[in-house]
Amino acid sequence: MEQHERALAAYVDSVRDQPGALGVVLVGSVAQRRERGDSDVDVYFVVDDDRFAAETARGRFAWIERKDADYPGSYIDIKLVGPSYLATAVENADDPTRASFLGARVAWSALPGLDETIARIVELPDDAWDERVASFVAQARLYGGYFLRQAVERGDEFLRRHAGLHLALAAARAALAVNHVMLPGPKYISKLVRTVSTPDGFVEAWSRVVEDPGADSGSELLRVLEEWLGDRLTADETLSTFIRDNELAWLRGTVPAEFW
Repeated sequence: MEQHERALAAYVDSVRDQPGALGVVLVGSVAQRRERGDSDVDVYFVVDDDRFAAETARGRFAWIERKDADYPGSYIDIKLVGPSYLATAVENADDPTRASFLGARVAWSALPGLDETIARIVELPDDAWDERVASFVAQARLYGGYFLRQAVERGDEFLRRHAGLHLALAAARAALAVNHVMLPGPKYISKLVRTVSTPDGFVEAWSRVVEDPGADSGSELLRVLEEWLGDRLTADETLSTFIRDNELAWLRGTVPAEFW
């Protein structure tokens, strides 16, 4: 909308001559053309690596600014990035970071190849998606077939809810991964799991686990998931895959799979 473009232009004008400034990338609802009249404007402010290091050393990673606030709720939501950040994101970024660049538009750049780098951030090769499917199947098997059953047997209410939530999360992430869909964050999962292609009964079984995690609801969701994606990971590989991607993430220099 016109008011968002005015706010964006005012922000770009305010930063383009700053020391170390390299670009402004529009993201979020305005970039994806799904904004409301009072939506804020989300941007990544690209600076050189020296400025990024200096800013983040004092804890400055994100902030809000108001530019020509001529409509209700208008403000610029800014996140700081640098060339090294973007290059690392191509290889190692989690889903929320990658998804944040979907539909991105470079509003201004003095950094060659910025468009191409962003395009690489939002793409994953087929083998990476396949690895994700297998990892999420392993998580679903452990949380649904082991932890959830233990919780019911012991009458452990916390573990029941924890295992049920993680079973539902793993099953949904497997469904998204097989459809090559990234997860922007937990608040989107209930919608996304209903929009991607899944077998009959999957969403219903998933919803039952979310509403009332237990041995029966967990077993039904696992049954549907196994019939659909069980061949992506053998039973013998399950435990090692779960431990590798969760308990030993620290050793591999990664994060636990649920945070991919």
